[in-house]
Amino acid sequence: MGKNRKSKRQLVRDEKRAKKREREIEHEEERDIKKQRREEAQQEALNPAAAVAAADYIPPPLDGTYDENAFSSAPDGRRGPNTNFEREFFGMLAEQEQEYFRHADELLELNDFPSTEERDIFLQNVYKEMRGKELKLASSQSCSRLMERLILLSNTRQKKSLFDAFGGHFISLVTHRFASHCCEKLFLQSAPVVTQELSGEYEQEPLPEGEEETEAMKSSMEDLFLLTLDELEEHLGFLLSDRYGSHAMRALLVILSGRSLDQAGTKSLLQSRKKEYITVEGAAANASELSSQIRAVPSSFTMAIKKIIDDSTATMDATALRVLAKHPTGNPTLQLLLELELTMFGKNKEKKEKKQKKDDDETETKKEETQSEITLLGLLVPDAPAAFADNTSQAAEFVNSMIYDPIGSRLLETLITHCPGKIFKGLQQHIFGPRIQSLLRNDIACYPAIKVLNRLSREDLADAVEKSLPEMASFVDKGRFNVIKTLFERCNIRNGTDEINSLLKALTSAYGNDWKNLVPKLCMLDEEASEEEQKPESTEEVGEEVAEEKKEKQQPKFQTQEAKNKAFLLNHGSQLVAALLAISGQPSKAIQSSLAALKPAQVMKMATTSHNTSSILVKALQTPATTPTFHKVLVSSLLPHVYELATSQHGSAILNTIITLPSKPAEPNAPAVPFHMKENIISQLAQYERDLRETWLGRNVWRTWKGDMWSHRRHDWVRWAKEADPETARVAAAPKKREDKEKEEAEKKTKGYLGKNFDPKKAKGFVGNKKFEKKEVSA
Repeated sequence: MGKNRKSKRQLVRDEKRAKKREREIEHEEERDIKKQRREEAQQEALNPAAAVAAADYIPPPLDGTYDENAFSSAPDGRRGPNTNFEREFFGMLAEQEQEYFRHADELLELNDFPSTEERDIFLQNVYKEMRGKELKLASSQSCSRLMERLILLSNTRQKKSLFDAFGGHFISLVTHRFASHCCEKLFLQSAPVVTQELSGEYEQEPLPEGEEETEAMKSSMEDLFLLTLDELEEHLGFLLSDRYGSHAMRALLVILSGRSLDQAGTKSLLQSRKKEYITVEGAAANASELSSQIRAVPSSFTMAIKKIIDDSTATMDATALRVLAKHPTGNPTLQLLLELELTMFGKNKEKKEKKQKKDDDETETKKEETQSEITLLGLLVPDAPAAFADNTSQAAEFVNSMIYDPIGSRLLETLITHCPGKIFKGLQQHIFGPRIQSLLRNDIACYPAIKVLNRLSREDLADAVEKSLPEMASFVDKGRFNVIKTLFERCNIRNGTDEINSLLKALTSAYGNDWKNLVPKLCMLDEEASEEEQKPESTEEVGEEVAEEKKEKQQPKFQTQEAKNKAFLLNHGSQLVAALLAISGQPSKAIQSSLAALKPAQVMKMATTSHNTSSILVKALQTPATTPTFHKVLVSSLLPHVYELATSQHGSAILNTIITLPSKPAEPNAPAVPFHMKENIISQLAQYERDLRETWLGRNVWRTWKGDMWSHRRHDWVRWAKEADPETARVAAAPKKREDKEKEEAEKKTKGYLGKNFDPKKAKGFVGNKKFEKKEVSA
């Protein structure tokens, strides 16, 4: 076999592609620079005074050029970050090196190695070839993905060697378009090692032959993280709003705090929706369990967070903070800083304040100390909560300006959720409480208002519900189903039965005073039915060209705004139905009556269109019935479409739920499905056994219902299907053994039982209807 060499034509094509990629990168950078200059010119033309005031914290340009004297004219020396650094250029890889690393990237992406030992040997060879070229590889557009895959599969010693290679260049790497992803991946994958070394569970890997142990390999991972923070310390204020550096900054803050790395909230905080997800097949086996839980961190990490917050706030004033709060990149980082300050250091500050009040002799000295301590919360809302009473105060103006801002309202949500009780009472009393109904109507302000509802007491919640009842019709028209859902859930938690009934009455009045309209309207079943009725005209009547144009118009465009709004309303409406179904009493009864009144076609649409609607049916089957026939009616409407449900992505979960329910209820209104309905379903599944085995969903349903047992051992299937029944019903229905029958008959005979077919007149020794009398035997 000859070697796999490329032809001249292929080499020319690869060269053209490489040149084309370089031109595209240059054009993108020029485009970004021109766009930023255009936006700055527009801002200065529209509002020159605000542009001058906010010029101290404008995000840096993307081309890496920074003005060293941009912030030197500040009067108090506390405005703006330190951006006095030059981004380094690490060079480019040669063509042969690029080919080698691309081939290695393809092999790692497939991860098709015979054994883990061979994969480890391959990784060692790649690390040997990469030695001295780590910075070039991380900043390369085509090879930075290889670096991320290497980090996913690397051991602790190799990760420490990367820390050593990146050391001294972290500020240039974290602000680079491609290298920032490598740094972020390295930080997140190295975080569990800190906890392992702290607990003593870490076992050092053996050093490969021919390699020397460096100082970074000997040092702990905690020290490597602290050295990285020391390197980034001078530029913390700049990294808060940098396009790429802010993501690495958030990753470091999450690691230092010990939060879980795999939570949905943490992932959305660290990366954007457009981020490319790079992984390796089988890399999940190498992932540590510590990533999915809260990690123990050393005390030096807690002190590092405190220093980062202090250094970040020390270089900014109120004007710079307001600009950062509305900045799309700086706002998430500011949210995280505020949350960490309030959750990790808020309780300690309250204890200190209580101790200060007790000491009367040293009041003057302690006042000076408290004035010198600058907190992020104090900069955002100074003199709170007393300042909220004055609408012209800086704190009130800040909150009012953030309520209706699409970016700043997210920071306000964090403040409301984690702020101390005193500040929250001031916010509720002076800002949110008097106009809660108008805030809940707005599409942006409703989210901070929902966070306020989650912290209200029972009396304040009843007041908010009373103010919101007249606005229920507008809530429904504008699609504020998340607001209605929050009101119901909070009233249920606070045991507000009267408020729940009044909210349900207002909701049903908005839908025609009929419970049957709730599910079709909230799950948008009527709109889908009306769309299906509008069928396109035939090609014979209109012409082929006209018919094709009409078909194109009728087909929805990909990700249009209308489609997004419909999906948004369907999601929130389904969540409202599920919340009402979980509240016992009138809300659950209303939803169950609406589900029972649905047509079979509407039930099938709920079961197969989306996960949100199908989950409603699953919860309805698991909820105690308000009427005895509710579960039977719901399952009977699904019986004609068993095969469609089994092969549906969303409907298969409903079938899997039915088999787990008992055939006879343990309590009067407990969920149950009659056994003959289960037999009907499994018999229909057996008819389509061959088709079900061809799809993954069908095989899953067939396995859950134990179709093979039904086909070959039906008596065992019946016994298995009745295992979910209550114990009393199973004992009564179980067949009795022959020995048990003989024992019962013997016991009945001893008690004087004469049998079922006993005729006393024919029996010997029986006179009339009296008892037995023994005949006298003559001698």
